[in-house]
Amino acid sequence: MARGLVAMRRPHKMREVLSVEEAARLLEAAPGIKYKAALGVAYGAGLRVSEVAHLKVDDIDSTRMLIRVEQGKGGRDRNAMLSPQLLELLRMWWREGKRRGVMFPHGWLFPGRSYTDPISTRQLHRAVQEAAEVAGIRKRVGPHTLRHSFATHLLEQDVDIRVIQVLLRMATYCQRTAG
Repeated sequence: MARGLVAMRRPHKMREVLSVEEAARLLEAAPGIKYKAALGVAYGAGLRVSEVAHLKVDDIDSTRMLIRVEQGKGGRDRNAMLSPQLLELLRMWWREGKRRGVMFPHGWLFPGRSYTDPISTRQLHRAVQEAAEVAGIRKRVGPHTLRHSFATHLLEQDVDIRVIQVLLRMATYCQRTAG
């Protein structure tokens, strides 16, 4: 019976991508500094939502301007770039988080309901939905849309595709194009 089954490929749909202006409006409309910083990391460094959620304070290397991503997709560790604007946003969140008593030196960068747990990916997804509604963005968006927008905006700025692949660690894409 298994021999009679035929594997069918699903056609790849084009992903929704925000314009630079829409991305700025979405980040500005984020519900609070914590979510603004988290979504800023997703967009500004091109991280996956699970990678953003599991960042720790120690993962931010302001001297080398890097974000350390541990145990990303495929269990791989990598570094992502940290822009000066994103660093300033993270510092604003750090100060506010310390004032609120939810930030600890070696704890989660974005703590969840309890400071012992990281923020959930579901919370980040809801924040994106809420921000998109406030910003008047009618496209279907989620946290991963920020990652796609990051890559697309780099392409639009004529950044070499190989550089973008390294930044995003798009191993599956590299394997597909090589074969």
